[in-house]
Amino acid sequence: MNYLNKIYGCNLALATDLYELTMAQGYWKCGVAESEAVFHMFFRKNPFKGGFIVTAGISFLIEFIENFRFTNDDIKYLRTLKGNDGKALFDNEFLNYLSSQKFDGEIDSVTDGTIVFPYEPVLRVKGKILQAQILETAILNIINFHSLIATKAARVCLAANGDPVIEFGMRRAHSIGGSLGASWAAYIGGCEATSNVLAGKLFGIPVRGTHAHSWVQFFDSEYDAFMNYAKGNPNNGIFLVDTYDTKSGVYNAIQAGKYLNQNGYKFFGIRIDSGNLEKLSKEARKILDENGFKDTKIIASGDLDEWIIDDLKSKKAPIDIWGVGTKLVTGYNEPFLTGVYKLSMAKKEDCNWIPKMKISEENTKTSIPGILQVRRYSDGEYYLGDMIYDITLGVKEEDSDIATSFGNNNQFSDKIEKRDLLIPIFRHGKRVYNPPEISKIKEYVKYELSKLKPMYKSLRCRKNYPVVLEKNLTDMKRKFIRELKRRNR
Repeated sequence: MNYLNKIYGCNLALATDLYELTMAQGYWKCGVAESEAVFHMFFRKNPFKGGFIVTAGISFLIEFIENFRFTNDDIKYLRTLKGNDGKALFDNEFLNYLSSQKFDGEIDSVTDGTIVFPYEPVLRVKGKILQAQILETAILNIINFHSLIATKAARVCLAANGDPVIEFGMRRAHSIGGSLGASWAAYIGGCEATSNVLAGKLFGIPVRGTHAHSWVQFFDSEYDAFMNYAKGNPNNGIFLVDTYDTKSGVYNAIQAGKYLNQNGYKFFGIRIDSGNLEKLSKEARKILDENGFKDTKIIASGDLDEWIIDDLKSKKAPIDIWGVGTKLVTGYNEPFLTGVYKLSMAKKEDCNWIPKMKISEENTKTSIPGILQVRRYSDGEYYLGDMIYDITLGVKEEDSDIATSFGNNNQFSDKIEKRDLLIPIFRHGKRVYNPPEISKIKEYVKYELSKLKPMYKSLRCRKNYPVVLEKNLTDMKRKFIRELKRRNR
């Protein structure tokens, strides 16, 4: 893919929080920098009052890690940083050590497009504590953002119920880089195209666009504007009709449409960007049909989201295509995901693995110890539920018993299918997985959503998808919590 290098043109090892590097120096000074550790990245809750998360950004993260190293220029900059006493923050010896670091551990992850749920490990990093720690910020930055937008896009497209959705959000996105990531994520989430031409070039996403109100305003009349646009762009016959009066705009667009037809081109559609979209689309549809343009599409835009689209669909607004921008690429009304990255195991020198976990008075912030994997069960038609287990402890329960705990009838026990979601991505620092093309990821998201029961795909999900801890892991976690509380009184 090589997306990061194309956009930023520099090494990105310093794309991290300072505390990752101060901790790294601390590990080094304590002589434990090369002790082994295991971290897991997971989400704490579903966004947008929904029932799922579409994982995205793994492809970008792979590129980041493959190119991860501190250059001479990076080290030179780090030498300029000062501590609270005005002296150098980092020791020269530590910075020399840092300059030699290249990730040489293991990463297991779900693949782009996988549907996941709160507290399930999305990604597992196993390696030297110093290296695993430094990767935290980039992992969270990349996966949180792309998963947020992919999830929002999936919800918008579910609301559109098969109608094409075009992502129109570049002008409102958070920077050019943010707009590119948003276009990529929106496309795999279900959008059919983007207005972002650079995203089209970099990722092979189809690009679409009409014209702005400024085009109409520039000419002496709306009629002149549409006729000139038809002559200048005869194979892109879509007209924005709400600059002055939508009803008059439709009639003027029809005149331009007749010109296109007479010259061997197609009057593809009109776009309505404001006003009462239900009323205006119904009026426009009637006018278009009466004038012989029954195949001409009506495109709606203007601060749309899944809730507005769902409402318009319920009112049978005759809108064929949806242009969604601001509220998609910004993750509007919940512009962040609660992805976190937590230490779950550590191993010093030749000692055994020791579980690690965060305990909080807020139950939602208590983490799960172990070296974790997620096993997904299905009955062949739908996903039944997921089980989180520790690969060192194994699975104590029978698959049929686990499936029954998800509310599955015993008569289906002979049809139970299962698969583990985290697959090898890096081994000994070398990539062992090739991310698929964007079109394949898009199809995979579609497949994943088809395996999710309708109640978990509703815009306001009222029932959580079943996720359980395997019995061995549950017992270990309870025992370890008691031990930690006793030890830290």
